[in-house]
Amino acid sequence: MALLDFLARKKKDDTATVVPVLPKDIYAEGQLNLADTIAPAALKVSAKELQLGEKMSRTFYTISYPRFLTDSWFTPIINLARVFDIGIFVHPIETGQALRNLQKKTAEVQSQISEREEKGFVRDPMLDTAYQDLEGLRDNLQQAQEKIFDLGLYITIYGESKEELDKIEGELRGVLDAKLVYTKPALFQQEQGFRSTLPLANDELAVNSKMNSSPLSSIFPFVSFDLTSDHGILYGINRHNASLILFDRFSLENYNSVVFAKSGSGKSYAVKLEILRSLMFDTDVIVIDPEREYEYLAEATGGRLFNISLSSEHHINPFDLPVVRQDENPSDILRSNIITLVGLFRIMLGGLSPEEDAIIDRAVTETYALKDITGDADFTGVEPPLLSDFESVLSGMEGSQSLVQRLSKYTHGTWSGFINQPTNVDINKQFVVFSVRDMEDELKPVAMYIVTHFIWNAVRRELKKRLLVIDEAWWMMKSEDTASFLYSLAKRGRKYYLGVATITQDVEDFLRSPYGKPILTNSSIQLLLKQSPTTIEVLKDIFNLTDEEKYLLLESGVGEGLFFAGLKHVAIKIVASYTEDQIITSDPSQLLAIRKEKQRQESTERV
Repeated sequence: MALLDFLARKKKDDTATVVPVLPKDIYAEGQLNLADTIAPAALKVSAKELQLGEKMSRTFYTISYPRFLTDSWFTPIINLARVFDIGIFVHPIETGQALRNLQKKTAEVQSQISEREEKGFVRDPMLDTAYQDLEGLRDNLQQAQEKIFDLGLYITIYGESKEELDKIEGELRGVLDAKLVYTKPALFQQEQGFRSTLPLANDELAVNSKMNSSPLSSIFPFVSFDLTSDHGILYGINRHNASLILFDRFSLENYNSVVFAKSGSGKSYAVKLEILRSLMFDTDVIVIDPEREYEYLAEATGGRLFNISLSSEHHINPFDLPVVRQDENPSDILRSNIITLVGLFRIMLGGLSPEEDAIIDRAVTETYALKDITGDADFTGVEPPLLSDFESVLSGMEGSQSLVQRLSKYTHGTWSGFINQPTNVDINKQFVVFSVRDMEDELKPVAMYIVTHFIWNAVRRELKKRLLVIDEAWWMMKSEDTASFLYSLAKRGRKYYLGVATITQDVEDFLRSPYGKPILTNSSIQLLLKQSPTTIEVLKDIFNLTDEEKYLLLESGVGEGLFFAGLKHVAIKIVASYTEDQIITSDPSQLLAIRKEKQRQESTERV
């Protein structure tokens, strides 16, 4: 039995009436339709509210508006974090009839003004204003610049109890009263009010106010910013209006993003969720992971994990060269690689003087020349030199004794197994993770620089849609050379269909670098999650946040914050399905439970 049917057939009396939906009535109709499915088990009608099964509702209608209505005055109501329905009914009035009614009203007001003048009373400003407004409206109607409408504005709120309804009513009426918009509950008309806010377009309350076109347009309800597009992935829920934030980073002017958040606020969770959903849209993803947080995600999605450490079996030769493309000059490629290597040695050797910088530059060039790698010919397929080859060349150069001594720990000492080996890493997978968790802290910037350079060479080799995620990017911002290289990736990545996502919890360290702000300005997407009081002022200045947005970031829960895309930004809540959550979670308790369940299943299979 449809909801409206049993509402229409119920008997009214002075007291509350309960009308159950009987199974035999549904059976008598022979079929179950949508209305039967959504109808409550019973409906209780009272003077001031309705009880719909376990829920309660209360409907209000507006009775008065101020003389002026500003744009978006209805925005605070639309964006209230409450469940409610709004019914807006606009009934056009024929202009000729409206003019006749206004003429009568104008005559009445003019008569009152004249009567007061004859009696010698002081003029009444309210009457004068009303007369001017009426005359202005008559002129606009006559010139077809305005039209008159009957407006019915009804709001139905929902709650679990009368106390909750009273609380929501106080919030709603408080906002409207502050704007001089007054409402009343639909006493003894709650049933008609409830039906008027259902999506049936039936104005059963018929409590209308006259309103012309200009103020009527200010009630248009769709005033919240939306970041919903036809293409892209789901980033989260818009906390203003519960709409979906669907976006494609590859539709912007550049494909880069930054994520700023304090520890434990859900930044890695949000990025892993984006990775998981991007993989479904044929995006290759490469991650530089300082804490081995992406290992389970790589395993679950059929990706590949490379553990980069001093004792690892995976090696990357920093002297590797990219394939020379048809539109590229070999000499330009070689020169760029030499500059990158000089920057690497500057990090490895703890800085270089101008003289040492020149020696290193010349030594790298001669090392390549020993392998017949010069800018005069295509060197694609030629075996590159190793770090030990570079050491041999460097030791034969005048003034290089200090450099050779500092370099020896990478070729003969404790760290010799790290980079003095041919490359044996193949990233021919859709999802690849480079973990540097087991690398000593002193070497992490070096490792991240080498891995990033290796990835950049692979990106230039083949044009594909790719996303490079650099977690805890503040490690790379500690050195000017690594920060400079990261900035060059962000700036040049678009040419190779590459988006760079940098994640950091140390906002001040990131922005203190001379390349921090340029990386930020070259990122079309920014995600700010929960922040600490020590960094919020820095972010407020950088992002021009309002006080409300500042407090929102301070008070946000895990996975909540602000999402910036181009010129728009909205409050976001990161939401994952149960299956996604099991794959991407970083919660130690959940990971332990998953590991135990996996071990239990393996033992069961063995039995």
